Amino acid sequence: MSEIGVIAETERVVVRPWRIEEADRYFDIRRRAVVAHWIGRDPLVERAQATAMIELMLEQHAIEPRFGSWAVVERATGVPAGSVVLKPLPDGAGEVEIGWHLHPDTWGRGLATEAGAALLAYGFDLGLDEVWALTHLDNARSARVCEKLGMRLLGITQRWYHEPSLMFWAGAAEGQEPSFGPDLAAPP
Repeated sequence: MSEIGVIAETERVVVRPWRIEEADRYFDIRRRAVVAHWIGRDPLVERAQATAMIELMLEQHAIEPRFGSWAVVERATGVPAGSVVLKPLPDGAGEVEIGWHLHPDTWGRGLATEAGAALLAYGFDLGLDEVWALTHLDNARSARVCEKLGMRLLGITQRWYHEPSLMFWAGAAEGQEPSFGPDLAAPP
């Protein structure tokens, strides 16, 4: 029987809501400048911030359970490796973004790809027609995860965020094309 709130499971990870008692791990992930940089946020400076963020995520899940941020929990250890996100893009017309940020002690093991694939399937199971991923221009690790997920690099955009981002796309149907294109061509 699946755990309450689990939205996706794979051989190595369970994707489920963060828990208040995991605030220390959440804080350890989000306090790191190397993680905060890639998600465009300042590092957390107090554990209380992590608790407040988890409480907010849980409140948001109660209101809109389809979207939000979830813990990526390694089955072998029961410890969250990080988060995956499925959320409407800011100032968009209903476009939905997928994302991930994991603790550096879990990088390079394929956990982001595995959790990302499960979340992408979850999004399509919800009836989403397409899903977007946006990375910093120099975030080679996240770009590689997008490629492993089968997302297509379309180019560079500033459509949703102030900074230019690499724009990746995946559609629900085979042969489907993106609903719109990038602002600039993809770098070589």
